[in-house]
Amino acid sequence: MLRLVQLRRGTARAVALVAEPDLRLLDGVESVWALVLSALDDGAPLRRAVVAHAAGHRLAYDDVYAGRSAWRLEVPIEHPDPARCLVSGTGLTHLGSARDRQAMHEKAEAELTDSMRMFRAGLQGGRPAPGAVGTPPEWFYKGDGRVLRAHAEPLDVPWFAEDGGEEAELAAIYVIDRQGRPRRVGMAAGNEFSDHIVERTNYLYLAASKLRTCAIGPELVVDPPFELVNGRVAIERGGQALWSRAIATGEREMCHGLANIEHHHFKYDAHRRPGDVHVHFLGANGLSFSDGVRLEDGDEMVVAFDGFGRPLRNPVRMDRRAPEIVSAAEV
Repeated sequence: MLRLVQLRRGTARAVALVAEPDLRLLDGVESVWALVLSALDDGAPLRRAVVAHAAGHRLAYDDVYAGRSAWRLEVPIEHPDPARCLVSGTGLTHLGSARDRQAMHEKAEAELTDSMRMFRAGLQGGRPAPGAVGTPPEWFYKGDGRVLRAHAEPLDVPWFAEDGGEEAELAAIYVIDRQGRPRRVGMAAGNEFSDHIVERTNYLYLAASKLRTCAIGPELVVDPPFELVNGRVAIERGGQALWSRAIATGEREMCHGLANIEHHHFKYDAHRRPGDVHVHFLGANGLSFSDGVRLEDGDEMVVAFDGFGRPLRNPVRMDRRAPEIVSAAEV
């Protein structure tokens, strides 16, 4: 599969094709976003545009990945104006996700939680026939492009948070073309990272629990197959394995089909503004939180999916500031 990374060295920026054990810099290309729009304007497949530019200098990927190079890995796609990158996600999409969510919201009574009702609605209507509209999935907002973090960058637990926990997922990446049509560029491994204690307190706090930094990368896979993708998520503490779980995603593992998720995300006019970037997390089916793990400052979260390149690794960083009141001043 065609895999791309974005790089930075001081003020210089570059895009490279992954050609293990090397990275091949793309001549004259400084961002995936600009490359995509250029390919669309030329009417050429993105793959062809990448190959046409991939004649540049080679870098040792091991050195870049480990932070030993002057070049640093960046988020694999971004918009020049971070406010025009919408980071969002869809929950309760996976056949295993309902188990974790139900456990998080268990009640003494036998009555189904709202999470289970929504999950069952997805089972019944999340895969409509071609041309039909299916059941809307759960949708949440993460923030704009400023919440995205690259491989090796810390994910922050803010001072007002109760917790921070990994959510290993794939994220679908889109650019809206000049005619206002969403174009799926590809997918990347992601760590959606949420506050599960706040969510468990009351499901109506779900929206607030999602307003956190998150990570994608290190690689963007152009147009990958999405029938079944196996992976693994792990937590390391002090350089030692603390917890891990095999995970799986893709159409076979989900109650909502990708086409249904995309329809309900892009049916809104505001989500089809030409030139915008969308990073949309597609749901998870394994959380360390559900197994009783509580992340600590310095813990490293590791997300890997078969075919999606090198693992995404991000440390946890706890903001230790004392609580403070944020007030609005008069004009």
